[in-house]
Amino acid sequence: MEKTDHKTSRDDAWRVGLREAMTARERTAIRRAEMPMLDATYRVSCNEEVNRGLSAEQAVTEATRCLDCPDPQCVTGCPVGINIPGFIKNIQRKNFAAAAAVLKDTSALPAVCGRVCPQEKQCESRCIYTKMKKPAVAIGWLERFAADTERLSGRRDAVAKAPARGIKVAVAGSGPAGLAFAGDMIKLGYEVTVFEALHEIGGVLKYGIPEFRLPNAVVDAELDSLRDLGVKFRKDCIIGKTLSYEDLLAEGYKAVFVASGAGLPRFMGIPGENLIGVMSSNEYLTRINLMGAGRGGMTPVARGRRVAVIGGGNTAMDSVRTARRMGAERAMIVYRRSEAEMPARLEEVEHAKEEGVEFMTLCNPIEYRGDERGNVRSMIVQRMELGEPEPDGRRSPVAIPGAVDEIEIDEVIVSVGVSPNPLIPDSIEGLDVSKRGTIVVNDNMQSSIPLIFAGGDIVRGGATVILAMGDGRRAAAAMHRYLSGE
Repeated sequence: MEKTDHKTSRDDAWRVGLREAMTARERTAIRRAEMPMLDATYRVSCNEEVNRGLSAEQAVTEATRCLDCPDPQCVTGCPVGINIPGFIKNIQRKNFAAAAAVLKDTSALPAVCGRVCPQEKQCESRCIYTKMKKPAVAIGWLERFAADTERLSGRRDAVAKAPARGIKVAVAGSGPAGLAFAGDMIKLGYEVTVFEALHEIGGVLKYGIPEFRLPNAVVDAELDSLRDLGVKFRKDCIIGKTLSYEDLLAEGYKAVFVASGAGLPRFMGIPGENLIGVMSSNEYLTRINLMGAGRGGMTPVARGRRVAVIGGGNTAMDSVRTARRMGAERAMIVYRRSEAEMPARLEEVEHAKEEGVEFMTLCNPIEYRGDERGNVRSMIVQRMELGEPEPDGRRSPVAIPGAVDEIEIDEVIVSVGVSPNPLIPDSIEGLDVSKRGTIVVNDNMQSSIPLIFAGGDIVRGGATVILAMGDGRRAAAAMHRYLSGE
């Protein structure tokens, strides 16, 4: 493989040569790659990753589609500002190591983002191909390819770091915001320790996203890259309980980045939610993904035959597809709007349908009923129709009078949103918190206490992996300016 400095620009000779080797018409005539995937019948019987990844030949051909625009709007659509044309053109010339290096300049988790980020709503939505009414360049799949190729090769090129500053900073939470922050701060020369409340590092990447979508081995490899840079991790340590903010200052930490997430599940407040067999998606996925429930672990989990998952987001799709893999004969998504309003990624919806999931749209549960032992046995569903648009542009659901059905079920997984983890906000006096329980920050992700910065779901109240990573990067840049005066 050619060894080339990845610090290149669009005007470098090799990139000019790539552009001149083929006309725009020839490039746009190339069909977008198709992702190889496991057969649906097989994959519901196991936890293997569904998407198998592009081959080298597919990746090079897909990278050739990229027009290497002079003003790449795809970059403006990326919350962490990845040099997208830079890594894609390195794939085209088969310098896969350089492509991975370009990614690592700005992203601490490229193999993760290539799998779970909603590229169709971010970078790919800005691709010039969409203006031509053609499928966008498969940026996410190419990102995954470059990161996976490096991981599977066993090679990890050194990442440039600033000289050690002798300044310690702490991170509360090892999810995507905390990891992105840690990656940037360690490269800036700080001593970084990430504190995780649970017994596994990775936060929502480990407990919230199933392995059929994001294998733990991929997350672990990204964590090893951060360890190689010098990031330290402490598990089973709850900031706000095991250690207080004052304890961290006493241990010599000069500033703290709070990335404790939104792990407090919401329920609908309808009759029957306390019945046995009704649980939050947080609990359900954590038991299975993190605790090994159903796979010989000590943690039990219900195995419903008729499972209703309430909600239409990515977590709902993860839950219902997990239920199928746990043996559900009938697995249903119950969503009060139409499929067009679902916030879940289109790919996840399509995969769920392929796996036999039923979609009960324009339906809203209003009651759960149980048997004499307190086990849930049915749900009462109110049929809905769409009314006027709400502020977010989605049409509001309106109940159809008298349109009520009773459906037999034996397990309910509620996935209607989460609230911020209240532990840290409640434990620090003088920390400004919103009515929603989120930590209030300024444009620099800095809280009312100058030494505390925050980002991710503890600020947003629930968002995507890539938005959380963007917060972590902004917080790192701002904290660096604050601590160094640079």
